[in-house]
Amino acid sequence: MDRQPVLEGERLLLRPLASDDWDALFAIASDPAVWEQHPMHDRWREDVFRVFFDDALAKGGALAAIDKRDGSVVGTSRFQTLLAPEDDPEEQSSVEIGWTVLVPRLWGKGVNREMKRLMLEHAFRYVERVDFRVGENNWRSRIALENIGGMLTRRTDLTSYEGKRALHVIYAITRESFAEGPLMSGSC
Repeated sequence: MDRQPVLEGERLLLRPLASDDWDALFAIASDPAVWEQHPMHDRWREDVFRVFFDDALAKGGALAAIDKRDGSVVGTSRFQTLLAPEDDPEEQSSVEIGWTVLVPRLWGKGVNREMKRLMLEHAFRYVERVDFRVGENNWRSRIALENIGGMLTRRTDLTSYEGKRALHVIYAITRESFAEGPLMSGSC
């Protein structure tokens, strides 16, 4: 699976993240409201966001979201962990989508919905399931995932941040549920 494709929708162009995107993305990420429900709530700080940004570049799979009207960077999202059945014979082929940052002025305007539709359409050419890992108290992201057809699974991920427990819940969309779901039944 190409984890850094160029994908184009009605309003967005998604392209591989580049080091030159730092200024535009940090301008978005430096707003504490972006991280208020996130387990890593201090990612608005430059030193903390720098680790996030450098990790995205190093691991590949990160995309910059470009507003087609004016060419500005309005966010980012990633294709993260890719699992093939040969990695675990009991498991479906899957990829994680997430690590999304979007400029607040576009929240609730259908932009995240379009971004996820483009990414899901691409992913389902290669995998059977897409997973989304979300902080358990990140209700903004959880509601957004449910609105695009994400189903809460019984799987969780427990990490530690600043010496505190950070529980993430896992949502999933299968190729079949995507084909029948809200992103394919109407416009974004």
